[in-house]
Amino acid sequence: MASLKKELDRQQRTDIDARFLVSRGSGHVALSSFYMIGFCLRMLAARVAGRADVVHINISSYGSTYRKLVIAACARLLGIPYILHLHGSEYRLFWKNDASFLSRRIRAMFERAARVVVLGRTWQDFVTGQAPDTADHISIVPNATEIPSLPHVGGGEAVHILFLGRVGERKGVPQLIDALHDMQDHPGWRATIAGDGDVEVLVSKSTALGLGDRVAFPGWVGPAAVASLIASADILVLPSFAENLPVSVIEGMAAGLAVVATPVGAVEDIIRDGETGLLVPPGDVPALTEALMRLVNDPELRARLGSAAQAMHREYLELAPFAEAICNIWKAAAG
Repeated sequence: MASLKKELDRQQRTDIDARFLVSRGSGHVALSSFYMIGFCLRMLAARVAGRADVVHINISSYGSTYRKLVIAACARLLGIPYILHLHGSEYRLFWKNDASFLSRRIRAMFERAARVVVLGRTWQDFVTGQAPDTADHISIVPNATEIPSLPHVGGGEAVHILFLGRVGERKGVPQLIDALHDMQDHPGWRATIAGDGDVEVLVSKSTALGLGDRVAFPGWVGPAAVASLIASADILVLPSFAENLPVSVIEGMAAGLAVVATPVGAVEDIIRDGETGLLVPPGDVPALTEALMRLVNDPELRARLGSAAQAMHREYLELAPFAEAICNIWKAAAG
């Protein structure tokens, strides 16, 4: 939501007064209940002051849902319409299609929302399948990113393959390292795997496979370093087993990178195989290797896919239309 706040500040809208509050906090999970209670108290104060027309609730799995069940219940008690904005890549595994108490509470929370926002068609189908009464108040609003601040220069003589995200099994990083190992005898490429997670384990695997000189692991990097990495990359790869709608793919599209991804979550809404990127089955190392090698060896294909991806970003995935869509949903929920 930081990007949305930044865009609303840039637009200086007079019809929207949005305040962004945390309900989890950045400290230990044991402290999250205090943040949640603080959020509910501020919601009560705003209601008493007549300054609360709608509450926008971002929701993901496990602890996020447990907290949001309480916040949504408080909003209902206070008579404030609320919006649920579904994030998280594994909500299908978390929200089971059964008659358990938790599943029924989640279903009621979604069905009683003034509006439900999802990131793609597959999530719309999932939510309406779980909670049929949401069908008349659910909207698809894909994630968005701003236009890159740095000019794209690419990797130069060596095609730069970039991964951004949590380094681990769910993101398919072990399979990516296997694919890079299979490409080891082919010159003209280097790779960066950036992010936190199981970095040491996968650095050891990469080194054991003889990739130490060609694959860099900078660990977690901040926004400025991410922007620099994207500007110096030619290919953005994300071979995940589960996603909602990954921001790293959208950031790659914004810069005109050629994208290799897996058709999970709402990725297929924005990556059309052979048009705006290349799609490979999750866990399929030979297919991932082939897709990366195609792009390394074919600069015209990289340019064509990157240009189409960038055009899609400017039309559908840029912050201005995203902010407009969210503001319209807030107004509709507020009545």
